[in-house]
Amino acid sequence: MNISPGKYVLAVSGGVDSMALLHLLVQQGQSSVVSRQSSVKKEGTIDYGLSTLDSTTSMKLVVAHFNHGIRPDSLSDERLVVAAAKKYGLPVEVGYGALGKNTSEEEARYARYNFLEVIKEKYRAKAIITAHHQDDLIETAFINIIRGTGRQGLSSIQSKKILRPLLSYTKKEILRYARQNNLKWHEDRSNKDTQYLRNYIRQKVMSKLGDKKRAEILSNLDKVAKLNIIIDKEIATLSQNKRYLNRRTFTALPTSVGNELLAYWFRQNNFRDFDRRTISRVSVAIRTAKPGTKHEIIRGRTVSLSKEKAALR
Repeated sequence: MNISPGKYVLAVSGGVDSMALLHLLVQQGQSSVVSRQSSVKKEGTIDYGLSTLDSTTSMKLVVAHFNHGIRPDSLSDERLVVAAAKKYGLPVEVGYGALGKNTSEEEARYARYNFLEVIKEKYRAKAIITAHHQDDLIETAFINIIRGTGRQGLSSIQSKKILRPLLSYTKKEILRYARQNNLKWHEDRSNKDTQYLRNYIRQKVMSKLGDKKRAEILSNLDKVAKLNIIIDKEIATLSQNKRYLNRRTFTALPTSVGNELLAYWFRQNNFRDFDRRTISRVSVAIRTAKPGTKHEIIRGRTVSLSKEKAALR
């Protein structure tokens, strides 16, 4: 794992991917901490303690687990992660969402990453580490093609802000590692439900990909990612502010360029679950809607329009 020395927040859900990554990093001898008694923190976050970090280690990990409150068995996931962190002598933080079973994937993701950012700031960590792997990369690209998210959807899982050291490894390799090391993990029962698009792709498409076809897909995704870096640099020059867009400037842009800018703006603000129709609808609103109106982007998030600005709420 080519991770530079420093302090990192490691997101651990209790699933096989994150439990394998946690074990792998610990076994590589890249993290060690000194324990202390647990204490209760404010704002819906429990610090189970163990948060005095050993300054002599090259890499220091803080385990972070977010309990969405969506599944009835989520408490067992929390207990598994806390037990593993204590076993390895790592600091562990747990956040609570109490989101409910009707919560959208975007809402759950938004809450989870907000929590991880809070923990990152608390410990002054360099970055967040997640256990996304090669299968996740391909699945996400397929999903975004279907949803029509455009060029960025083909490389949306790659990020400079979040480290994903398992992207070169397949799900099969991770499972093999976990079994060889007798790791414990929890399976999300909903992963078998093919009514969810990701599960359908995982079971009906990914399972049929041979090594040659997988390699071709990964090669093309890498080419797209490199092109996106170049295009994003150009789009970034049009985005003057992360929190709002200038309506007059936006309206003067060709529709295709304006839509690219809008997609870039959404991603700057941690939006992921939007599609081509969302972009088109919000674009028209920014160009034509009356000042003082609000327009839903995705569930729970809106854009508020004044005469001069479009601002996220």
